[in-house]
Amino acid sequence: MAATPDLVLRDVHAAAATPWWPLAPGWWLLLALVVATFAIVFAMWWRKRARRRAFARVFDTTLADAPTPVARVAAISELLRRAARLRDPDADRYEGERWRAHLDAGAKQRLFEGDVGALLLEGPFRRDVDATAVDALQRRARQRYLEWMR
Repeated sequence: MAATPDLVLRDVHAAAATPWWPLAPGWWLLLALVVATFAIVFAMWWRKRARRRAFARVFDTTLADAPTPVARVAAISELLRRAARLRDPDADRYEGERWRAHLDAGAKQRLFEGDVGALLLEGPFRRDVDATAVDALQRRARQRYLEWMR
C-alpha cells in the first residue's frame, strides 16, 4: 500500500526536560523541614552549652569568693548538696559514708574515695586544710557538680 502524498508524517519528539529550578513545592517543603530541624537541634545544643557554662560559672565564683581553704571545702560541700537534691530530695541530709556513697553512686569512676572523700566530710570542721588537697577535691567536685546539674 502506498501512502497518500497529502498525509505528512513527522518524527515523534520527546517533551523538553523539566528544569530543576524553580523547585517543585514538595522540595521547598522538604528543604524548610530540614532547615527547621537543624535550627531546633542547634538551638537545643546552644542552650545546653550556655546552661552548662552558667553552672560552671556559679561553681567557680562561689569558690573564688571563699577566703580560706576551709571555706572552699565548706562551699564545695554546700554546692554538692544542692546539686544532689536534684537527684534525691533527701540527699542533703546524708552524713558520713552514706553521703560519700551517694556522691560516687552511678559514677564511672569513684571520685570521693580515700583522702579526698575524707577531706570533703571533715574539711569544713578542721582549722586548716592543705590547699593542694582542696584543689584536688575541687576538680573532682566540679566534675560531679556539672554532671548532676545537667
